[in-house]
Amino acid sequence: MKTMKKILFILTAIIMCTHVSAQDGRISSQGYAVFSKDGGFQPYEFTRHAVGEHDILIRTLYCGICHSDIHQARSDWREETYPIVPGHEIVGEVVQVGSGVTRFKVGDIAGVGCMVNACRHCEYCENDQEQYCMEGRVLTYSDKDLYHDNEITRGGYSTNMVVDESFAIRVPKDAPLEKVGPLMCAGITTWSPIMQCGIKAGDKVGVAGFGGLGHMAVQYLVSLGAEVTVFDITEEKRADALRLGAKRYVNVTREEEMQGLDNTLRFILSTIPASYDPMMYINILKVGGTLAVVGMPAVKDAPQINITALQNRYLTTSIIGGIKETQEVVDYSVAHGIYPETVVIPADASAIDKAYRDVVDGKVKFRYVIDLKTIKTEKQ
Repeated sequence: MKTMKKILFILTAIIMCTHVSAQDGRISSQGYAVFSKDGGFQPYEFTRHAVGEHDILIRTLYCGICHSDIHQARSDWREETYPIVPGHEIVGEVVQVGSGVTRFKVGDIAGVGCMVNACRHCEYCENDQEQYCMEGRVLTYSDKDLYHDNEITRGGYSTNMVVDESFAIRVPKDAPLEKVGPLMCAGITTWSPIMQCGIKAGDKVGVAGFGGLGHMAVQYLVSLGAEVTVFDITEEKRADALRLGAKRYVNVTREEEMQGLDNTLRFILSTIPASYDPMMYINILKVGGTLAVVGMPAVKDAPQINITALQNRYLTTSIIGGIKETQEVVDYSVAHGIYPETVVIPADASAIDKAYRDVVDGKVKFRYVIDLKTIKTEKQ
């Protein structure tokens, strides 16, 4: 049986590695793209840059659907250039490695998050904060790849990825792979500010918004021994928040549940991706407390803050995390069994369209994940 599995693996790797175009060794890929901000997903064939000396070729297994995918697909933050192949919560199997690769070998499992390259020599890169690189950060999709002739990057709703090994995350083979991809974004996005603020056992903290990011934040905070209050606008999530370890759930639309909360919490993480009043959460903080904002609403829904009302309470934002910290959160999550609760869907345009509608309407618990193994390619 082991011999047969090995043979099948080798054949799979050979097949994947033959998906190379005649032009400069470029890698053929198939996936799903949107061609306008109002359009739905359609099948899309394209090529990726050739596997370089330090690159790995990953056969995509799963890719999570992040709310930011929806914002970008709909040009909520800026006017995007189409087509867009979204996806930055990627996990897959390494099927080819460049001659200089040392961290991965064929058959390993690798993850890819929100970045695929950076300059590596600015002060932020040298401090393991590549997400703030000002001289050459390249995002996983819908961005100019400065290191490959400014071609537009394409994301994980596709059959493969080519990425420098320095921007790939090591993933144990025995991890539940359908749950690992979201750790590359939802995981690190919530973990990083929790670490920055030094949350420890006994701290009274809050999580505003109990969706894809929020339910990860609750699990991390509970694992650290913090006392967690969850804030949301619906009753449907109360039982889930308490099940995941929250001490209290507050429906902010119920005035009676908001009574007595002012000046009670040391830290609140806002994961809300829609319009809301952040001053409500500022007031709940104790003097010296911090509101960390990681949710990114559309520009038209951007929250407004009266800075004179902060009164020695702190406001900060956080953008994902560096590669080193992303590896740390994946290692921590695997070691502690902390994963997103996922709904796996097939790699199908109509299924992805429906998932987008459900995410916007708050109807998913808690992360849609596309099974790219089910994609219908031209060879099927």
